[in-house]
Amino acid sequence: MEVEDRVIELINAKIADREDLFLVGVKMHSSGKLEVLVDGDQGISIQDCAAISRHVGFHLEEEGLIHHAYRLEVSSPGVDAPLTSLRQYRKNIGRNVQLKLHDGRMREGTLREVTDTGITIEEKIKEKGKKAVVQQNTVPFDDIITTKVLISFR
Repeated sequence: MEVEDRVIELINAKIADREDLFLVGVKMHSSGKLEVLVDGDQGISIQDCAAISRHVGFHLEEEGLIHHAYRLEVSSPGVDAPLTSLRQYRKNIGRNVQLKLHDGRMREGTLREVTDTGITIEEKIKEKGKKAVVQQNTVPFDDIITTKVLISFR
């Protein structure tokens, strides 16, 4: 069994009774870092990350699944991490986002709706010589390379 697959099983078992928490991703880096990203509908606490880390670390050691030195890191995705799951998109409804599209364009707007196939953002469209108009536009997930939440310091 792949290390990443086993870690996913272990995390899902650990958070099964916590409907507010969800797994974002697991990646074993060639440097030996085993990165686990977990989030929650209201964020995730350091205590939750520590409990998940202890659970995963204990089972990996007991099972002897990794035969080389590794460093286990359990955290929430950083503020600059792209959104990867529907649940992350839904958690960020009402926030400003930046989309990088396959056609090379960048779009910014307020995330208003999330469906299984795409998102709706409210954008300010400015045409030369005209007043900016606020428009809601739907963007299919197939057109999106990355979506990042924009952090405002105003």
